[in-house]
Amino acid sequence: MLKISTDIKNLDDTNLSDNLLYYEYNTKHLRQLEKQGIARDDERFLSAYRSFEGEVYENYLYEKLIRYVQDIDEVTEFIAKGPHKKSGKALPNTLSVNSKGQIVYRTNRNEIGEFDAIFFTKDTLYFVEMTLVKSVTNLKRRLRKKRALLQTIFPQYTINALIILNEGVSGARQLPDYATVWITKPYSSAKVYDQITQTKVKRKPLEKIQTAKVIGTGDLEIHHFKYYNTLGWLLKRLRSQKDRVFDMHFLKRRDVVRFVNLFTKFYIGFMEEKDFVQMYPNLKGKVTEKIMVAVEKEHTGCMQLTYFMQHTRKNLDNVIVTGEEARITKKDPFGITVTEVAHIYKMMKPSHQLRIKDINIINKLFVSAGPID
Repeated sequence: MLKISTDIKNLDDTNLSDNLLYYEYNTKHLRQLEKQGIARDDERFLSAYRSFEGEVYENYLYEKLIRYVQDIDEVTEFIAKGPHKKSGKALPNTLSVNSKGQIVYRTNRNEIGEFDAIFFTKDTLYFVEMTLVKSVTNLKRRLRKKRALLQTIFPQYTINALIILNEGVSGARQLPDYATVWITKPYSSAKVYDQITQTKVKRKPLEKIQTAKVIGTGDLEIHHFKYYNTLGWLLKRLRSQKDRVFDMHFLKRRDVVRFVNLFTKFYIGFMEEKDFVQMYPNLKGKVTEKIMVAVEKEHTGCMQLTYFMQHTRKNLDNVIVTGEEARITKKDPFGITVTEVAHIYKMMKPSHQLRIKDINIINKLFVSAGPID
């Protein structure tokens, strides 16, 4: 079991030199607010400052961890990022460090996973999540997705998480068994903010950690997988049974559950406009000729249907259903969902059509199944 060190718990920064000043921070908006006379205790300033403070907290803990692992014999490798990484850029279909110094997994142009830190023991990979949030409710889903991705590309390791939170956080005991939780004293980034917003900042040289444990992502042996091909495989298998509209037994398979956690949503067919409007008459006149039907996994582990309407290649709407109410939200034209829908749309065959009775059957299957983990 990994135990928090005293200096990490107490947020001691005496051994960090000026390393925190070598990370990238976007303080342009904060500086503009101050020029406008907005006080630092004003909610408009604090709202933007929370994001900055979270970045500094993450970088602070990364610097502490890269030193911490040197004294832990069980730790064999620690991935370098930020100012510690070698020059390079994020690569597709593999784990790499992007131009902002973050450890990411990209598929083509989209990042599907980002990790605050990663280190290894002989048989276990630990991914680290560092956050200043006051509640971990939304963190559970992110952990599930990240763990599933790492299980897919590192099948030779047991995948565990190290979660580092601030005092006062709620829900920490609700985190999964594979997560080790550390709690630190309250954090303030005021010192760093003052340093980097000075007109002239004279930094001490970067203090690099010289050890064979610190490696680049290029040194890793990764099991690659084809993201969009796997989405297509799920569609094909879930709708392959002639005597049932949806293969619930296949969905519960252990390897399939891992992919469901990784994608968070997957596609199972399409509906025609007339059927969809009959289900949700308040959307009449706003619906496309075909509506893509997808399954989304909630943070509770339960499955629910969600719908997508593609107007053009980059113009995609998501229809979210709550009870009997349906509402439309616009999707990011550069997000991965746009690319997913465009890919799956080409795979759709007449046999993938879903009618109202089919939707009702699938919803009943989800209610009966309950959480799937």
